[in-house]
Amino acid sequence: MRILLVGEFSRLHNSLKEGLVALGHEVVLINNGDGFKNYPSDYSNRSVWCESKLGNIPRQIIYRTTKFDISKIERGLRFYFHLNKLRNFDVVQLINEAPIQTTQKFEFYLLKKIFNQNKKVFLLCSGVDFMTLNHMLQKKERYSIMNPYFEKVEKAKEQYAFMFEYLTKTHQKIHQFLYENIAGVIATDLDYVNPLKENLKYIGMIPNPINLTQIEPKELDISGKINIFLGINSGNSFKKGVHFFEKALEIIEEKYKDKVNIQITTNIPYKQYISIYNDCHILLDQVYGYDQGYNALEAMAKGKVVLTGADKEFLEYYHLEENEVAINALPDVNDLVKKLSFLIENPSKLIEIGQNASKFVKKEHDCIKIAKTYLDKWNSSKN
Repeated sequence: MRILLVGEFSRLHNSLKEGLVALGHEVVLINNGDGFKNYPSDYSNRSVWCESKLGNIPRQIIYRTTKFDISKIERGLRFYFHLNKLRNFDVVQLINEAPIQTTQKFEFYLLKKIFNQNKKVFLLCSGVDFMTLNHMLQKKERYSIMNPYFEKVEKAKEQYAFMFEYLTKTHQKIHQFLYENIAGVIATDLDYVNPLKENLKYIGMIPNPINLTQIEPKELDISGKINIFLGINSGNSFKKGVHFFEKALEIIEEKYKDKVNIQITTNIPYKQYISIYNDCHILLDQVYGYDQGYNALEAMAKGKVVLTGADKEFLEYYHLEENEVAINALPDVNDLVKKLSFLIENPSKLIEIGQNASKFVKKEHDCIKIAKTYLDKWNSSKN
């Protein structure tokens, strides 16, 4: 089968490709690297010129005067020049409703080209889109990544501006076109199930794929200080609840300064990110999720103890009531301090949870197993 994967946000499509290739399929991946994360691709629509030292000067001037980012045009143009190589695939999968990340009108034009020159097209619900944003704005869940916006947290508003582009009339046309023409939409974790479950095009949730051949689980060494790691993406820090982690870490550092090492990084490329946290015992991921994202799962696969989304919905879905694989992180500084304190004072629990985490990811998220699930969904969907 020839498969085209369009867009990348979390290495999901890269890992899925690796699983599909291992099963003997031909897979092509096109994306823009997702900014500083610099994820791999077969064809790139990265805004190389706008991100260069020379090109960034007019880019910043234009943005400051008009609030328009000209790198969007470059991404669209680079995708356009790849179009002839993006045809006659058996399956195309879009990472979300705006996988090319160009201007909305150009996005619409390019997506229609992709549909016209290929067979089945599937859509992932991964991150914010028209469906998920509407769901969160109605406050249907106990909490969501919109909490800081609702609570008017200082400096948070600017991180949410791009999300409301999914409610514009132009994007709603894209959304309508997609749902009229896709063979199905797939949720990538439990956070996206509720916004989709009543939709006729929804064909189920498939967990994030993790390439376990590239990850070596390692039992944690608790003979010295406990290493705690927080990797910050400044573009979505409020949506991850980083401000809660930062306040909790201030308390932990003062309370256990002789027992812990705390490392915080900001906006580092993916390859560097995963190498830096290799020595940590505890990784802080997010507080507004009900399930784990990609960073959390990779760390869990390595045997780290991760504070992330692991709420009751997650425990029930995976039947984990008696098997702790991650620490549920809530938007509550006192709760975070309590949970971190317990781990620091009971280091043997780190080994136990880390081992459980590694086994869980191996069982539920192996990229070859997940690739087979995608193939089943693709093959069974009529269009």
